[in-house]
Amino acid sequence: MKAVLSLCIASLSLLAATAFAQNYPTRPVRIVAPFPPGSSADVTGRLFAPKLAELLGQQFIVDNRAGASGNIGAEAVAHSAPDGYTHLIEPSAIAASVTLYKNLSFNLERDFDPVAMLTTNAYVLVASPKQQIKTLKELVALAKANPGKLNFASTGTGGGIHLTTVMLMMGTGIDMVHVPYKGGLAAVADLYNGQIDVMFASTQTLLPQVKSGRARALGITTTVRSPAAPDIPTLIEAGLPGFESIAWLALVAPKGVPRDIIARLNTTIARIGQMPDIIGHLAALGADPQDITPAQLGTFIKDEIAKWGKVAATAGLKPE
Repeated sequence: MKAVLSLCIASLSLLAATAFAQNYPTRPVRIVAPFPPGSSADVTGRLFAPKLAELLGQQFIVDNRAGASGNIGAEAVAHSAPDGYTHLIEPSAIAASVTLYKNLSFNLERDFDPVAMLTTNAYVLVASPKQQIKTLKELVALAKANPGKLNFASTGTGGGIHLTTVMLMMGTGIDMVHVPYKGGLAAVADLYNGQIDVMFASTQTLLPQVKSGRARALGITTTVRSPAAPDIPTLIEAGLPGFESIAWLALVAPKGVPRDIIARLNTTIARIGQMPDIIGHLAALGADPQDITPAQLGTFIKDEIAKWGKVAATAGLKPE
C-alpha cells in the first residue's frame, strides 16, 4: 500500500510540475544583462526578449546590471529565487573572470543551471584610428620598439577580453598596459579619441565601429574569416598559429529551476534562433545563433572555465 501511495504521490507531483511548465510564464520574466546598454549581452537580450514574449505570452524584460566583468549581475541572479522568473545572459567574460576573483559569492557550476546557448561570435582586434597601425605585424613592431608604452582596453580584469589580450601578448612577446572599463562602448569612445591604442571586443560591439571608421581592424579570433567581415584576416593568417578565442552568450538560471521550464525555454530559444529576421540581425553583427541542449551547454561552460584558468596560470595572473 505504501509503495502504491508513494507512486501516486510521485505521479501527481510530476503532473503538477508538467502543468506548471506548460502554463509558464504567468508573469513578466527578468533577464539580467551584466554589462551596460549597447554591449553584446544587452543587444542580444533585446533581440531575443520580444520573441520570447511573443511565443510565451509574457513580457521578458532586459535588466542591465553592469560591473566587475559581469560578476555583479551574475551575483544578483545567483541569489534569486529558482522559479524561472530571473535569468542571466552569461557572457564568456564571466567564465574567464571567475579564475581571477577569489572572493566571489557565487560559483558558475554550483549556483547556476544552464538553459540555452544564445550566440557565439569572434572577437576582433582593433587599433585606434589615431595610431598608424594597420596590421598585427605593425602592432607587434611598434609595441616591441616601445615596451610598456602602448595600452589596451578590456571590460574588466580577468574577463574574456583581458585574457584574450594576455594570450596575444604571450604569443607575440609584447608588453602593453591594461586599462579596464565597465563596458565596451566607453572603451571604443576612448579608442576613437586616441586614449586607448588597441582592444579586443566581440564582433557585435566592434563591426559597426570598424565600418564607421571609429576603429581599424587588425584580425579576428576564429579559425576562419567571418562572413560578416570577409576582409578582416584571422589572427592565424596574420601570423599567430593556432590562435582562437570565441565570445559567447548563454542563458542560465539560478540553480534549482524546474527541468520542464528549462526545457521549454531551451526549445523556444532554439526556435527563435531559426527565425529569418533574427538570423539576419545576428549575421550583420558577426554572431551565430546556436542550438544545443542544457547538458551540452553545461559541459561547454566547464571547458571554458578550465581553458582560461590555464591561460591565467601560464601568464602568472593572480586572483584578486
